[in-house]
Amino acid sequence: MLWMTLLACSGHAEEPQKESETMTNFYTRQTRINDVMNDAVFGDYGRLIFPVNTGYWSGTTLEQLALTWYNYIDPDKTVEVCNYLRAHADNCFIDIYTEAEKQANPELRNTGLFFFRGNSNAPFAICNAGGGFSYVGAMHDSFPHALELSKLGYNAFALIYRPGDAYEDLARAIAYICDHADELGVCRTGYSLWGGSAGARMAATLGNSANLRSLTGRTDLPQASAVVMQYTGYTTVSQYDGATYACCGTSDGIASWRTMQSRLESLSALGIPTEFHSYDGLPHGFGLGTGTVAEGWLQDAVHFWQSQSGSTSVRSTKADTKQSDSIYSLNGTRRNAMQKGINIVDGRKVAVK
Repeated sequence: MLWMTLLACSGHAEEPQKESETMTNFYTRQTRINDVMNDAVFGDYGRLIFPVNTGYWSGTTLEQLALTWYNYIDPDKTVEVCNYLRAHADNCFIDIYTEAEKQANPELRNTGLFFFRGNSNAPFAICNAGGGFSYVGAMHDSFPHALELSKLGYNAFALIYRPGDAYEDLARAIAYICDHADELGVCRTGYSLWGGSAGARMAATLGNSANLRSLTGRTDLPQASAVVMQYTGYTTVSQYDGATYACCGTSDGIASWRTMQSRLESLSALGIPTEFHSYDGLPHGFGLGTGTVAEGWLQDAVHFWQSQSGSTSVRSTKADTKQSDSIYSLNGTRRNAMQKGINIVDGRKVAVK
């Protein structure tokens, strides 16, 4: 019988972060958007805080920001996000591609991760904004989510991706974070993928273990513990899909809530954990839903994620145990227990005879 000790990362981030409560409110509702992007504290990455494709957003000040296909943009949250980024300007942005890669392909300069730090060694989430694969609406559809997750103690990353190569960039981001987990201070396993609209398609696609292996070309990366999706018409269903939480408004003219519900019913029929919520009267792109009937949905999604993340302590595990949060097959499929042959346990190959 094979015995081994597994050090599992904390599945619950129980001590919320306090930094955002005391950071300087340098920006206000009246701050010009261009002044944020051009603020010297951000260096070269300031231009990525708002969409690179300027044809999909408008407004002069933070209060006036409007994004195509989005509703209920909260100016106060926009200001809070910008002040958070400024307060953490020295370490909030991460390049996922090397300088050599960016020189070979200049479009890669329009990518990166904005890091909203939680507790040390807590699980991480990658938040992917939508934008119809035409632009990245991060200021409403991923930055606020990441900020709120960090307040709960989770480590959250908001991905800025190339709309034409979104899946490739998300695959690279997952690999980068897993490979640099120790230096980033995050748990490599038990992570979640979040997204709205086009970003939800990205999360669902990379939350599928077969797609993760195909798009990264690797077998050692763990599958996401949970996928959190908002307002998308994504319909693909597979036995390799991850546990999925989804929500949508009943007045969404772009993504039907019935389509989302139907997909989750199909996933449930395969034995995949799901949770679905629809919100009466809400249109597409409500983000956090502050001030609407959807307000608080993020906490529901976090609880779903927690329920998929497993135990949170150091434990001694037999080969025939049913602890599943860190055991995977070579093709990246999560397992309930180690099986004969090669298993991937916390990113390491373990052979069971």
